Amino acid sequence: MNHDIPTLTVLGVPVAALSGEDALKHVGALLDEPGPALLAYVNTHSLNLAQRHPSYRRVLHEAALVLNDGSGLAMAAKVQGKAFPDNLNGTDFTPAVLKLAAERDLGVFLLGGQPGVAQETGQRLLAQIPGLRIVGSRDGYFPAQAEREVIDQVRASGAAVLLVAFGNPKQELWLAEHLSSTGATLGVAVGAFLDFAAQRVPRAPQWMRQAGVEWLYRLGREPLRLFHRYVIGNPLFLFRVWAEQLRRRRKAT
Repeated sequence: MNHDIPTLTVLGVPVAALSGEDALKHVGALLDEPGPALLAYVNTHSLNLAQRHPSYRRVLHEAALVLNDGSGLAMAAKVQGKAFPDNLNGTDFTPAVLKLAAERDLGVFLLGGQPGVAQETGQRLLAQIPGLRIVGSRDGYFPAQAEREVIDQVRASGAAVLLVAFGNPKQELWLAEHLSSTGATLGVAVGAFLDFAAQRVPRAPQWMRQAGVEWLYRLGREPLRLFHRYVIGNPLFLFRVWAEQLRRRRKAT
Protein backbone atom coordinates (compact mmCIF):
# COMPACT_ATOMS: atom_id res chain seq x y z
CA MET A 1 0.00 0.00 0.00
CA ASN A 2 1.14 3.54 -0.74
CA HIS A 3 3.21 4.88 2.15
CA ASP A 4 1.37 8.22 1.89
CA ILE A 5 -1.88 6.55 2.98
CA PRO A 6 -2.49 6.65 6.76
CA THR A 7 -3.00 3.13 8.10
CA LEU A 8 -3.90 1.17 11.20
CA THR A 9 -2.32 -2.25 11.52
CA VAL A 10 -4.82 -4.92 12.53
CA LEU A 11 -3.51 -8.47 13.10
CA GLY A 12 -0.40 -7.55 11.16
CA VAL A 13 -2.26 -6.19 8.13
CA PRO A 14 -2.02 -2.45 7.31
CA VAL A 15 -5.54 -1.11 6.70
CA ALA A 16 -6.13 2.36 5.26
CA ALA A 17 -7.57 4.81 7.79
CA LEU A 18 -9.45 7.05 5.37
CA SER A 19 -12.77 8.81 5.07
CA GLY A 20 -14.97 7.65 2.22
CA GLU A 21 -14.14 10.82 0.30
CA ASP A 22 -10.39 10.38 0.69
CA ALA A 23 -10.59 6.67 -0.15
CA LEU A 24 -12.38 7.53 -3.37
CA LYS A 25 -9.66 10.04 -4.23
CA HIS A 26 -7.07 7.29 -3.85
CA VAL A 27 -9.14 5.00 -6.08
CA GLY A 28 -9.22 7.79 -8.67
CA ALA A 29 -5.44 8.05 -8.47
CA LEU A 30 -5.14 4.29 -9.03
CA LEU A 31 -7.35 4.57 -12.10
CA ASP A 32 -5.09 7.32 -13.44
CA GLU A 33 -2.06 5.04 -13.23
CA PRO A 34 -1.30 2.20 -15.66
CA GLY A 35 -1.88 -0.45 -12.99
CA PRO A 36 -2.57 -3.18 -12.23
CA ALA A 37 -3.79 -2.30 -8.75
CA LEU A 38 -5.74 -4.41 -6.25
CA LEU A 39 -8.42 -3.01 -3.95
CA ALA A 40 -9.40 -5.32 -1.10
CA TYR A 41 -11.77 -5.06 1.83
CA VAL A 42 -11.02 -6.73 5.16
CA ASN A 43 -13.33 -7.69 8.00
CA THR A 44 -13.10 -9.98 11.03
CA HIS A 45 -13.51 -13.10 8.91
CA SER A 46 -10.91 -12.20 6.30
CA LEU A 47 -8.34 -11.16 8.90
CA ASN A 48 -8.90 -14.42 10.77
CA LEU A 49 -8.28 -16.24 7.49
CA ALA A 50 -5.11 -14.22 6.92
CA GLN A 51 -3.68 -15.63 10.15
CA ARG A 52 -3.83 -19.14 8.66
CA HIS A 53 -2.96 -18.33 5.05
CA PRO A 54 0.46 -16.67 4.62
CA SER A 55 -0.11 -16.22 0.88
CA TYR A 56 -3.37 -14.35 1.51
CA ARG A 57 -1.71 -12.19 4.16
CA ARG A 58 1.07 -11.37 1.71
CA VAL A 59 -1.46 -10.33 -0.96
CA LEU A 60 -3.13 -7.98 1.53
CA HIS A 61 0.24 -6.47 2.37
CA GLU A 62 0.98 -5.90 -1.31
CA ALA A 63 -2.48 -4.60 -2.31
CA ALA A 64 -2.69 -1.02 -3.52
CA LEU A 65 -5.53 -0.23 -1.12
CA VAL A 66 -7.04 -2.20 1.79
CA LEU A 67 -10.24 -0.81 3.31
CA ASN A 68 -11.97 -1.51 6.62
CA ASP A 69 -15.25 -3.39 6.48
CA GLY A 70 -17.49 -3.66 9.52
CA SER A 71 -17.76 -3.13 13.24
CA GLY A 72 -15.01 -5.63 14.05
CA LEU A 73 -12.42 -3.34 12.50
CA ALA A 74 -13.86 -0.39 14.42
CA MET A 75 -13.45 -2.34 17.67
CA ALA A 76 -9.89 -3.30 16.74
CA ALA A 77 -9.05 0.37 16.19
CA LYS A 78 -10.66 1.30 19.52
CA VAL A 79 -8.46 -1.21 21.32
CA GLN A 80 -5.50 0.77 19.97
CA GLY A 81 -7.07 4.03 21.14
CA LYS A 82 -7.69 5.03 17.53
CA ALA A 83 -10.55 5.05 15.02
CA PHE A 84 -11.29 4.53 11.35
CA PRO A 85 -12.96 7.67 9.92
CA ASP A 86 -15.67 5.67 8.12
CA ASN A 87 -16.89 2.11 7.72
CA LEU A 88 -15.88 1.40 4.12
CA ASN A 89 -17.63 -1.92 3.61
CA GLY A 90 -17.61 -3.31 0.10
CA THR A 91 -21.37 -3.35 -0.41
CA ASP A 92 -21.64 0.40 0.15
CA PHE A 93 -18.29 1.61 -1.18
CA THR A 94 -18.08 -0.44 -4.38
CA PRO A 95 -20.99 1.48 -6.00
CA ALA A 96 -18.99 4.67 -5.42
CA VAL A 97 -16.06 3.08 -7.26
CA LEU A 98 -18.41 2.21 -10.12
CA LYS A 99 -19.77 5.77 -10.25
CA LEU A 100 -16.19 6.98 -10.56
CA ALA A 101 -15.62 4.52 -13.42
CA ALA A 102 -18.79 5.80 -15.11
CA GLU A 103 -17.64 9.41 -14.81
CA ARG A 104 -14.40 8.43 -16.56
CA ASP A 105 -16.12 6.25 -19.16
CA LEU A 106 -14.20 3.18 -18.03
CA GLY A 107 -15.51 -0.29 -18.84
CA VAL A 108 -16.38 -2.64 -15.98
CA PHE A 109 -16.34 -6.46 -16.00
CA LEU A 110 -18.25 -8.49 -13.38
CA LEU A 111 -16.80 -11.90 -12.55
CA GLY A 112 -18.20 -14.28 -9.94
CA GLY A 113 -21.31 -15.51 -8.23
CA GLN A 114 -23.64 -18.29 -9.30
CA PRO A 115 -24.80 -18.52 -12.92
CA GLY A 116 -26.93 -15.50 -13.80
CA VAL A 117 -25.96 -13.37 -10.79
CA ALA A 118 -23.29 -11.27 -12.53
CA GLN A 119 -25.57 -10.60 -15.49
CA GLU A 120 -28.46 -9.61 -13.24
CA THR A 121 -26.18 -7.40 -11.17
CA GLY A 122 -25.02 -5.67 -14.33
CA GLN A 123 -28.59 -4.90 -15.39
CA ARG A 124 -29.47 -3.45 -12.00
CA LEU A 125 -26.29 -1.38 -11.80
CA LEU A 126 -26.89 0.06 -15.28
CA ALA A 127 -30.28 1.27 -14.09
CA GLN A 128 -28.79 2.82 -10.95
CA ILE A 129 -25.58 4.45 -12.17
CA PRO A 130 -25.86 6.84 -15.15
CA GLY A 131 -23.14 6.35 -17.75
CA LEU A 132 -21.91 3.05 -16.36
CA ARG A 133 -20.48 0.72 -19.00
CA ILE A 134 -20.66 -2.99 -18.19
CA VAL A 135 -18.50 -4.53 -20.89
CA GLY A 136 -18.81 -8.14 -19.78
CA SER A 137 -19.85 -10.57 -17.08
CA ARG A 138 -19.31 -14.20 -16.17
CA ASP A 139 -20.21 -16.44 -13.25
CA GLY A 140 -17.55 -17.83 -10.96
CA TYR A 141 -18.34 -21.49 -11.53
CA PHE A 142 -15.84 -22.31 -14.24
CA PRO A 143 -13.41 -25.26 -14.23
CA ALA A 144 -9.70 -24.73 -13.78
CA GLN A 145 -9.07 -25.56 -17.42
CA ALA A 146 -11.27 -22.61 -18.46
CA GLU A 147 -9.21 -20.07 -16.51
CA ARG A 148 -7.24 -18.87 -19.55
CA GLU A 149 -10.50 -18.47 -21.46
CA VAL A 150 -11.88 -16.28 -18.65
CA ILE A 151 -8.75 -14.14 -18.56
CA ASP A 152 -8.87 -13.71 -22.33
CA GLN A 153 -12.55 -12.78 -22.16
CA VAL A 154 -11.84 -10.00 -19.66
CA ARG A 155 -8.92 -8.73 -21.75
CA ALA A 156 -10.97 -8.78 -24.97
CA SER A 157 -13.70 -6.74 -23.25
CA GLY A 158 -11.31 -3.84 -22.70
CA ALA A 159 -12.43 -3.52 -19.08
CA ALA A 160 -10.48 -1.09 -16.93
CA VAL A 161 -12.22 -2.19 -13.72
CA LEU A 162 -12.64 -5.85 -12.83
CA LEU A 163 -14.91 -6.87 -9.95
CA VAL A 164 -14.25 -10.40 -8.69
CA ALA A 165 -16.59 -12.21 -6.30
CA PHE A 166 -15.13 -15.61 -5.42
CA GLY A 167 -15.11 -15.20 -1.63
CA ASN A 168 -12.08 -14.83 0.64
CA PRO A 169 -9.29 -15.62 0.09
CA LYS A 170 -9.80 -17.05 -3.40
CA GLN A 171 -10.78 -13.74 -5.01
CA GLU A 172 -7.76 -11.85 -3.68
CA LEU A 173 -5.36 -14.66 -4.58
CA TRP A 174 -6.88 -14.90 -8.08
CA LEU A 175 -6.54 -11.18 -8.67
CA ALA A 176 -2.97 -11.12 -7.39
CA GLU A 177 -2.06 -13.85 -9.88
CA HIS A 178 -4.11 -12.88 -12.91
CA LEU A 179 -5.04 -9.18 -12.80
CA SER A 180 -2.10 -8.10 -14.93
CA SER A 181 -3.03 -10.68 -17.58
CA THR A 182 -6.60 -9.38 -17.82
CA GLY A 183 -5.43 -5.92 -18.87
CA ALA A 184 -7.63 -4.25 -16.25
CA THR A 185 -6.24 -1.27 -14.37
CA LEU A 186 -8.07 -1.91 -11.10
CA GLY A 187 -9.19 -5.22 -9.64
CA VAL A 188 -11.67 -5.12 -6.78
CA ALA A 189 -12.28 -8.15 -4.55
CA VAL A 190 -15.95 -7.67 -3.72
CA GLY A 191 -17.11 -10.75 -1.80
CA ALA A 192 -20.91 -10.90 -1.59
CA PHE A 193 -21.46 -7.60 -3.40
CA LEU A 194 -22.84 -9.22 -6.55
CA ASP A 195 -25.38 -11.24 -4.55
CA PHE A 196 -26.51 -8.14 -2.68
CA ALA A 197 -26.62 -5.97 -5.80
CA ALA A 198 -28.64 -8.60 -7.68
CA GLN A 199 -30.95 -8.79 -4.65
CA ARG A 200 -30.39 -12.52 -4.43
CA VAL A 201 -29.41 -11.98 -0.78
CA PRO A 202 -31.26 -9.30 1.25
CA ARG A 203 -29.32 -6.84 3.38
CA ALA A 204 -30.03 -6.16 7.03
CA PRO A 205 -32.35 -3.26 7.91
CA GLN A 206 -30.66 0.13 7.99
CA TRP A 207 -30.81 0.35 11.79
CA MET A 208 -28.85 -2.90 12.12
CA ARG A 209 -26.21 -1.65 9.70
CA GLN A 210 -25.87 1.60 11.60
CA ALA A 211 -25.60 -0.29 14.89
CA GLY A 212 -22.83 -2.49 13.48
CA VAL A 213 -24.76 -5.75 13.89
CA GLU A 214 -25.48 -6.62 10.26
CA TRP A 215 -23.64 -9.89 10.94
CA LEU A 216 -26.46 -10.93 13.30
CA TYR A 217 -28.96 -10.58 10.49
CA ARG A 218 -26.83 -12.69 8.16
CA LEU A 219 -26.29 -15.29 10.87
CA GLY A 220 -30.04 -15.50 11.45
CA ARG A 221 -30.64 -16.18 7.75
CA GLU A 222 -27.83 -18.72 7.28
CA PRO A 223 -27.01 -20.13 10.74
CA LEU A 224 -25.40 -23.37 9.57
CA ARG A 225 -23.12 -21.79 6.98
CA LEU A 226 -22.14 -18.76 9.04
CA PHE A 227 -22.03 -20.20 12.58
CA HIS A 228 -18.28 -20.75 12.60
CA ARG A 229 -17.55 -17.44 10.87
CA TYR A 230 -19.42 -15.33 13.41
CA VAL A 231 -20.06 -17.28 16.62
CA ILE A 232 -16.53 -18.72 16.72
CA GLY A 233 -14.73 -16.22 14.50
CA ASN A 234 -15.80 -12.95 16.11
CA PRO A 235 -14.59 -13.80 19.65
CA LEU A 236 -11.41 -15.31 18.17
CA PHE A 237 -10.77 -12.09 16.26
CA LEU A 238 -11.19 -9.97 19.40
CA PHE A 239 -8.88 -12.28 21.36
CA ARG A 240 -6.24 -11.91 18.67
CA VAL A 241 -6.66 -8.12 18.61
CA TRP A 242 -6.18 -7.88 22.38
CA ALA A 243 -3.17 -10.20 22.22
CA GLU A 244 -1.64 -8.06 19.47
CA GLN A 245 -2.15 -4.91 21.54
CA LEU A 246 -0.58 -6.57 24.58
CA ARG A 247 2.49 -7.43 22.52
CA ARG A 248 2.70 -3.80 21.37
CA ARG A 249 2.61 -2.56 24.95
CA ARG A 250 5.30 -4.97 26.03
CA LYS A 251 7.56 -3.83 23.19
CA ALA A 252 6.98 -0.19 24.15
CA THR A 253 8.09 -0.75 27.77
